[in-house]
Amino acid sequence: MLVPEKWQADLIQNVEIALAEDIKDGDITAELIPASNMMKARVITREDAVIAGMDWVNEVFRQFDSQVKITWFCQDGDHVKANDTLFELEGSARSLLTGERAALNFLQLLSAVATKCAKYAKMVEGTNVTLLDTRKTIPGLRAAQKYAVTRGGCANHRIGLYDAFLIKENHIAACGSINNAISTAKKNHPDKPVEIEVENLAELQEALQAKADIIMLDNFSNEDKVKAVALTNGQAKLEASGGITDATLRSVAETGVDYISIGSLTKDVKAIDLSMRIID
Repeated sequence: MLVPEKWQADLIQNVEIALAEDIKDGDITAELIPASNMMKARVITREDAVIAGMDWVNEVFRQFDSQVKITWFCQDGDHVKANDTLFELEGSARSLLTGERAALNFLQLLSAVATKCAKYAKMVEGTNVTLLDTRKTIPGLRAAQKYAVTRGGCANHRIGLYDAFLIKENHIAACGSINNAISTAKKNHPDKPVEIEVENLAELQEALQAKADIIMLDNFSNEDKVKAVALTNGQAKLEASGGITDATLRSVAETGVDYISIGSLTKDVKAIDLSMRIID
């Protein structure tokens, strides 16, 4: 498997759910075909893309019919061109047709994420910034989408609410102050990174004094981002967030921040157009 071990249980569960919702008590259309019929098919992409999701495709057929043979002609992270063959299948005609949609649903979505990430990563080449995803993912598919982000050349922010602090405006208000929020976080979970969102340079100074590990600059102007980088001077990592578009991404990267988080890497993607064709 290409997918890191920490996400393999999620992958297996993703596929179990996808097959159960699609097949339930049987594929009544596939049952029109004699059970003994064998078939070969190829899957092509109808558009340029960066591929992600091989392990989900493999798992679909491992769970449904492990006798299906899959031959891949690309790897996750590869750039492919329209009409390229991605993989071929050989086995029971019923199995290929029943598993087709679940397999392609995973591959088209995850490749869309990887493709978008590759586009954005290309736009900031030559800068020192790292592009991060967010928790704005499809429910139940976070691990899958987070994996696809890495295949496209971007990086993962925290995975969930459990592995890192991200203290936002409402948390600060409920805690009473930036200092209280950060000091309590470090006391409760000294092994977890503490990130806090600030809305101006004065709040940035408070966060620095409280020794935040990462400080998110929420909707700062580029001018203020530059000032923030100078003021921070390496005392913490700086992350830019909020309202970043294709048109502004490069200029934000050039301010000198360490990270840029972009929800649209996983939230606003258009599935890659894939097609399965029977081989005569």
